[in-house]
Amino acid sequence: MSRVSKLLVPILSLLGLIASAAQGKTSEPPGLDALYPELDAFYIDLHQNPELSGQEEKTSAKLAEQLRKLGYEVTTGVGGYGVVALMRNGSGKTLLLRTDMDALPLQEKTGLAYASKATAQGKEGVVSVMHACGHDIHMTSLLGTATLLAKMKNRWHGTLFLIGQPAEEIVSGAQAMLKAGLFTKFPKPNFAIALHDTNRLPAGKLGYTPGFKYASMDTVAITIFGKGGHGAAPYLTVDPIVIGARTVLSLQTIVARENNPLEPAVVTVGSFQGGTKSNIIPDEVRLQLTVRSYKDEVRKHLLSAIERITKAEAAAAGAPKEPVITVVPGESTESVYNDPALTDRVAKVLVRTFGEAQVVSMPPWMGSEDFSVYGRAGVPSVIFDLGAIEPQSFEKAKAAGTLPPGPHSPLFAPDKEPTIRTGVTALTAIALDLLGGGSEHASK
Repeated sequence: MSRVSKLLVPILSLLGLIASAAQGKTSEPPGLDALYPELDAFYIDLHQNPELSGQEEKTSAKLAEQLRKLGYEVTTGVGGYGVVALMRNGSGKTLLLRTDMDALPLQEKTGLAYASKATAQGKEGVVSVMHACGHDIHMTSLLGTATLLAKMKNRWHGTLFLIGQPAEEIVSGAQAMLKAGLFTKFPKPNFAIALHDTNRLPAGKLGYTPGFKYASMDTVAITIFGKGGHGAAPYLTVDPIVIGARTVLSLQTIVARENNPLEPAVVTVGSFQGGTKSNIIPDEVRLQLTVRSYKDEVRKHLLSAIERITKAEAAAAGAPKEPVITVVPGESTESVYNDPALTDRVAKVLVRTFGEAQVVSMPPWMGSEDFSVYGRAGVPSVIFDLGAIEPQSFEKAKAAGTLPPGPHSPLFAPDKEPTIRTGVTALTAIALDLLGGGSEHASK
C-alpha cells in the first residue's frame, strides 16, 4: 500500500463515521456481529439464573471465567462477590467500567420463553428471583465490550479496569469493594463509566445527564411509643396510632414548607405498622421512610427535620417516652453526580457513534444508585441511560400517555438484541476515546 493510500484509509473511515452519524446510523464496532450469538447465550443464562444481593456466587464466577479467557488479570472475592479484571496495555490512563450483578426478589411475569423461575432464601423466607433491573443486560454489555477491546489493543493504550459489583440493589456493594481495597490494591482510575437500562427510552437510544443524575437515599425507621389499652376507653391510653398518623401528615410539611422548592426532595412513609385488633390500642407503632435529595445540605436538613417533628408530635401527645429514630445502616447512599466535563465528552462520543437523533439529554431522577461511591472517592464518573424497550411498544405507550413496564417491575422485558448491541457499541466507543483510540481528545 502506498503512503498516500495509507493516509487515505483513516480519513475515509472518519468520513464514513461522520456520514453515518449524520444519517442517524450506528457505527457498530467490528466483530460485534460475529460475537453477538455468544452474548445472547450469556444473557439468557444470566436471566434464567439470577441471584439476590450478596448471593452472587455463581453469577460472579461466570463473569470472572469469561474475562479470564479473554486474557484479563482477574481477582474475585473483592468486597463480597466482587470481581476485578485488569488489562494493561502500555502507559496511559486507567478506565473503570462497572457492571452490577445482583437481582431482585420478584416473581417474573413477562411470559418470555427464557423467563426466570429461580428462587432463593431471602430475609423473610424463600422468594422468587428476577433480573428485574436489567443487571443481566449490564453484565452482557460489559462482557461484549471487554471482548472487543481485547481484540483492539492496537487502538488504545493504558489500563482497562473492569468490575462486577455485588449488592447494588441494597446500595452496599460499591462501598464494600472500596473498603476491600478497590482503589489501593488496584490502580486508581482516571475515569469511571457505567450504563443503566431504562424504560424511558426505546432500544437503540441513549441518554446523558450532566451533574446530578440520581438522588441520595436514606431509610429511616421510627418507633413511636404510647400507652395501650381498650379501644372503648381511649381516654385511659396514649394512642400511638393517632400520634403516628399526625406524624405522617406533619412530615409532609418538610418538603412543602421547609425545603426550597428549587431543591428536589422526597419524604415518603412507605410502611405504617401497629396494632393487632380493632378494639385494642397498642403500645407502639412503627414507621419506615425513604428520604431522597441531591444536595448534601438538603439531605442533612431532611433527616434533622424528621427527628424534630417526630419527637415534637410525641411530646405534644404526652407519649411516655421519646420515639426511637434510626437511619438504617447499610440502606443509605449518596447522590450520583455526573462529572459535567466528562459527561460532555461522553455525549459527543455517543453522537459521533450513533447520530444526534439517537442521543438525548435526560432529566435527573429521584431513584438511587451506589455508583455514587466511585465519584465520591475522587474519580470523575458518568453513568448514562441505555434505552431498553422495543421501539413500537415504546411509541404505543407514549401515545397513550404511559410508560412500558420498567426496572423493578415483574413485567420488565428488555428488547435484548438491540439493547445489548447498543450497550456494547456505546461502552466500546467511550473506551476507545478515553484511552486514546485516535480521538482528538486522546492527549488531553
